Amino acid sequence: MSRSVTSPNIITKIPCSIFSSYLILLNWKPFVFGGLASVTAECGTFPIDLAKTRLQVQGQVGDSKYREIRYRGMLHAMMRIGREEGPRALYSGIAPAMLRQASYGTIKIGTYQSFKRLLVERPEDETLLTNVICGILSGVISSTIANPTDVLKIRMQAQGNLIQGSMMGNFINIYQQEGTRGLWKGVSLTAQRAAIVVGVELPAYDITKKHLILSGYMGDTVYTHFLSSFVCGLAGALASNPVDVVRTRLMNQRGGALYQGTLDCILQTWRHEGFMALYKGFFPNWLRLGPWNIIFFLTYEQLRKINV
Repeated sequence: MSRSVTSPNIITKIPCSIFSSYLILLNWKPFVFGGLASVTAECGTFPIDLAKTRLQVQGQVGDSKYREIRYRGMLHAMMRIGREEGPRALYSGIAPAMLRQASYGTIKIGTYQSFKRLLVERPEDETLLTNVICGILSGVISSTIANPTDVLKIRMQAQGNLIQGSMMGNFINIYQQEGTRGLWKGVSLTAQRAAIVVGVELPAYDITKKHLILSGYMGDTVYTHFLSSFVCGLAGALASNPVDVVRTRLMNQRGGALYQGTLDCILQTWRHEGFMALYKGFFPNWLRLGPWNIIFFLTYEQLRKINV
């Protein structure tokens, strides 16, 4: 008797659950707000990202083009690039970077918020484990889709004033010379990095914000958003920098491959340049991720409040 009573309830609940999940995924606001906030943050911090890329590709023993140590640090890199290549060179690769954020940032935030609502109905019931799982999934999905724009951005940043043609010209050039695989070069590293970054940063922001508000000392204010975004930027930089160095070098190489894969790149870098080479560009990476996340979350939170 009990089975016959509960069975109809189960049957009616399943379609309702599927339908409600479908409605959650159709919520366009996190996607749009995430994309707008990502583009804004990228424009504000791009020269720091350029310096980070240049620092990461230099000093490669097996590549004559990038063997020389030209930059002593982030500020020296930015000053030398501006002096030798012109101020516009500090924004080399900005077009694919904005395109990347418009796609990667949009999908990342939209899927992260959607996955959270699928697992937990109310934000106050979220746990660190739930947010980490959602962050990893959204990072892998969004970075895999946006990988070609990441390859374009890194190539244009590394070449500086030697770059030939427009963004589309370089896109076509990579496709003609290296095929589809060239556009998705380093995709596994990109997905791994995104899984680490998003799986650390977004949960760190959410958990920090949640505890600051629950403590009673700070409300849902701009100061809470600022502090939470600072924490998530530092956490993301510490977790992701080694993968970021390897990803940058794999994406930038062409022709005869200097590195045969992720592990080979790590071992060669460690053997020839020391362990700390895996943390090359850490300070510009952190100084970029910190302001980037601050600009991003302040913009995102304001857009969210306006459209609540």
